[in-house]
Amino acid sequence: MTVASFLAPALLLVLTAQALHVAAKCPFHFGRARVDENVGAVLQAEPRRMLLTFDEAAVQKLDINAVKADLKALFVDSQESWPADFGHYGPLMIRMAWHCAGSYRLSDGRGGCDGARQRFDPERSWADNVNLDKARGLLWPIKQKYGDALSWGDLIILAGDTAIESMGGPILGFCAGRIDDADGAASLPLGPSLDQEMVAPCSVNGECEAPLGASTMSLIYVNPEGPLAVPDPELSAPQIREVFSRMAMNDSETVALIGGGHAFGKTHGACPTGPGPNPMQQPWNPWPGTCGEGPMKGKGNNTFTSGFEGPWTTNPIRWDNEYFVNLLKYDWKVYVGPGGHHQWEPVLKEDADPEDDLPDIIMLTTDVALLKDPIYLELVKLFAANQTALDIAFSHAWYKLVTRDMGPYSRCLGDQVPPPQPFQAPLPPPPAKIPDYKAVTKAITKALRVISPALPYDPVNGKPYYGALFATLAWQCASSFRQTDYTGGCNGARIRLAPQKDWPQNVAMDKVLKVLEPIKDSFPGLTYADLIVLAGNTALTDAKAKGMRFCGGRSDADSDEPPVTVTPQRVFNDKLVQLKDNAIVMGLTFREAVALKAMIRSPSQQQRLGYSGSWTDNPTRLSNEFFKVLLDNDWVNVTSAAGQLEMKAVGKEGVYMMPCDLAIKWDPVFAAIAQEFVTDSTAFYTAFASGWNKMMNADRFKGPAGNECKS
Repeated sequence: MTVASFLAPALLLVLTAQALHVAAKCPFHFGRARVDENVGAVLQAEPRRMLLTFDEAAVQKLDINAVKADLKALFVDSQESWPADFGHYGPLMIRMAWHCAGSYRLSDGRGGCDGARQRFDPERSWADNVNLDKARGLLWPIKQKYGDALSWGDLIILAGDTAIESMGGPILGFCAGRIDDADGAASLPLGPSLDQEMVAPCSVNGECEAPLGASTMSLIYVNPEGPLAVPDPELSAPQIREVFSRMAMNDSETVALIGGGHAFGKTHGACPTGPGPNPMQQPWNPWPGTCGEGPMKGKGNNTFTSGFEGPWTTNPIRWDNEYFVNLLKYDWKVYVGPGGHHQWEPVLKEDADPEDDLPDIIMLTTDVALLKDPIYLELVKLFAANQTALDIAFSHAWYKLVTRDMGPYSRCLGDQVPPPQPFQAPLPPPPAKIPDYKAVTKAITKALRVISPALPYDPVNGKPYYGALFATLAWQCASSFRQTDYTGGCNGARIRLAPQKDWPQNVAMDKVLKVLEPIKDSFPGLTYADLIVLAGNTALTDAKAKGMRFCGGRSDADSDEPPVTVTPQRVFNDKLVQLKDNAIVMGLTFREAVALKAMIRSPSQQQRLGYSGSWTDNPTRLSNEFFKVLLDNDWVNVTSAAGQLEMKAVGKEGVYMMPCDLAIKWDPVFAAIAQEFVTDSTAFYTAFASGWNKMMNADRFKGPAGNECKS
């Protein structure tokens, strides 16, 4: 389809940041935070703003089967305001649920239906979401009926699940507990927006690369007409694989989802003039349609959504594998449909009976592409021949699609939650016997200054010191957490396992673990995860930090479990973008993010990472001195012997900062926070403890909004 490049919302407030040109590729210019009249919010490094009406007790009491019964009655009650195709709203609801969940991307955990941001811009005005406002309008009476017990996010996904079931399809289960966002701010980095340009730019719309999820702005995955609207299935196949992999989907899941989803419904594009203004352009009457006349203008046979026209199967409200059978049974010929876009019609194969009737169906370029890739083709053949194989593959892939952004199994509510799935990274239960954590703390305190053959130490006044290394290990373990999709964190101690143990920033962390191993062996029931966090807390307390809070009870992931798809924190050329965006993804406030930059650092570890050293050669004290050194000195960019860009204090030897540190000095908001910390050490210690404790315990889930470590 021809994809409109939606402009960023009108009336943007662009806040200009001061800039320090450390290097040509490292400008500090993140300060373009925005105010958007349609969104009504400023993107900031706060945890996602959620509606205050979430009531976990009410969700637990919700009769999900009663909601399903209401949905099924709705599906077959066609309304004049928006008539149902084939007398059934099920396909429309599947599309809405898929497009709500399908915005998820693996690179930073953004997107997905938790938050139900499809109700807000930018998502509600995406080209792929044309007329989904009508679907949500149909659901409004059900939302009103169940109130706070049924969030929009849960209702949208449950509507998709129930639609599949109502047409005979397989559903694995339902994970309730999505918490609605108050606005669409968390979707701004998905684009199109200034925020997206900073964190995930796209040089050629239609060929957008990771970290973006979709290949085309305002679409969920790829252009169904083909790359850059060129109807070439052979070019489309590799793009499909690339883009679905950004959503954490493998080949089997990809083919099952495409074919299973296209078992239902039809495309709409009966005329070439389009759907009319989008919600951002005309919020009082969005997508009114430009085809037809009178009461049916833009409705029924005059509906325009994608610009393609036709169903994939002969019975679009029945679950079966006909989509795959059709792909193999016919040859496919490209033509221009009534909406002005390339689509494909069936043609009899040479050995077919010339008297056979051709069905009135279509395929899209992305459908025919499944025949042009050898792996996809084998899966098409499997699903065409084996309905059970399709049922199993689709039900599991659909559940992953609509639940991937919910995080671990422990965040799911309701009586229809299936067993933990591999994508939820399930952990074994913690040991039944709890160790004496006070005794463990004493052992860690002793190990801080006892030479270990496992790893060279940081010398302080000629004596060994491992405190900064213990703190670094805990931080590297915990800071993989993402509040965007509730993945990562130190519970499970996956920093011991691939792929995390091999991340460049985790160099030598296995050796720090070796230093702690004798303590692990001395205390039955002590997990690596608890030991790592407690070692970090103990080191910081020894370094005069205040307010460190430890909550035990973590478990360790099995060493033979499949690799978990957690990605390291993103590295940007623009270090201010890096500092702010990583804080947003982790769920840290700006104050917490700035305070945590002063964490005690190991000079020896800095050298292992390729830097010349640290801002101080004394890592035994956590204080606001970091900010004094940062603000009171001038800095020049230099290159370490290992080729790393770093900052050296002018006129001083051995005093180094990292580029991300200097981002604090030259951003007005961060600089103001740093200045406060210089003059108020209590404020610094409070913010540091808040951020540290948050990250150490962020992954201790107890329901969607609860935490095992909170009373």
